[in-house]
Amino acid sequence: MKKVAVVLCGSGYRDGSEIREAVATLWALSQEQAKVQCFAPDAAQTDVVNCLTGETAASEKRNMLVESARIARGDVKPLTELNTADFDALIIPGGFGAAKNLCNFASKGSQGTVRPELANVILEFFEKKKPIGAICIAPAIVALALRDKHLSLTVGENGETAQEIEKCGQSHKATKVTDCYVDSQNKVVTTGAYMFGNAALHDVFSGIQKCVQGVLKLT
Repeated sequence: MKKVAVVLCGSGYRDGSEIREAVATLWALSQEQAKVQCFAPDAAQTDVVNCLTGETAASEKRNMLVESARIARGDVKPLTELNTADFDALIIPGGFGAAKNLCNFASKGSQGTVRPELANVILEFFEKKKPIGAICIAPAIVALALRDKHLSLTVGENGETAQEIEKCGQSHKATKVTDCYVDSQNKVVTTGAYMFGNAALHDVFSGIQKCVQGVLKLT
């Protein structure tokens, strides 16, 4: 049975992990009978956003680990406890929160950096040739953490985000929402998901399932 670490950063597409993408990831891993452990930083979110109005709740604070427990049904551990040796693969769902909490790509683009404990994890998986999956905006996190490693990644269609990824020394590959891109040489698998903002839910699930299957095939 394959063991996969899934990194979350809250609960909600505007300020944490995209819930549908996270659930699709866990569903697809269950379909493949993989053993999963969720992790999240034990720290405050960058911000809290009202997902109904889109407005920032300036006075409100939320903890990423606590909020991620909503998705993981309580079974989530601090990111600092993620030991690469215990897992066969790493997968990071997206959501705008991933670009704000797990890195600062949302504000700094290709000049951004990744949260140190996650950057270390990504580098360790890469160096040990263990596959990494990234969904939606999460490929940008991998691009930052593995700057100039000449990865091939997708966030779906070509555009500003793709250009920023290429500024990190990576190559962007345009794909459909139902597809993923497998960089078999570097063992990185990515899919656009809700980077296609109006995508049908079943299409998002299809792309994520292919991403998960691609990751597991590389283990």
